[in-house]
Amino acid sequence: MGPRLLLGLAAAVWLPYGLYCFLAPAMLGSVAGVAFTSPTGSTEIRAMYGGLQMGVGVLSLLGLLLPEWRITALRALLVLVGSLFASRVAGVALDGSLSAYTASALLLEAAGTAAAAYVLRSQRTAMPGAREPSTSSRA
Repeated sequence: MGPRLLLGLAAAVWLPYGLYCFLAPAMLGSVAGVAFTSPTGSTEIRAMYGGLQMGVGVLSLLGLLLPEWRITALRALLVLVGSLFASRVAGVALDGSLSAYTASALLLEAAGTAAAAYVLRSQRTAMPGAREPSTSSRA
């Protein structure tokens, strides 16, 4: 999988889902068991499920369209989607429950994390002179 394909898929998944969560936050009650009991709760769901996920989609779109954003977008996908995956795995372990929504989110996040890691690794080997940041200190 190439970087443009991954970023295009990420934009196609995260941007519309985030927009839907922003416009219709109550739908999360029926699909994910996430509900709000006040306007503050609605705003929180719009921000975290809507705004943040739209942001991941926009960043992916920037990486798709602008080559100078590509590596940044791939790194962000690795960190953000990887964090979602790790937190969801920990949540399932702590809460002792795995719903269909959670299982499908875990599959999406595991695949996204693995794909971002793979594409970043392939980009590093495809760029002559590219190297990881040095961990040694110079005196």
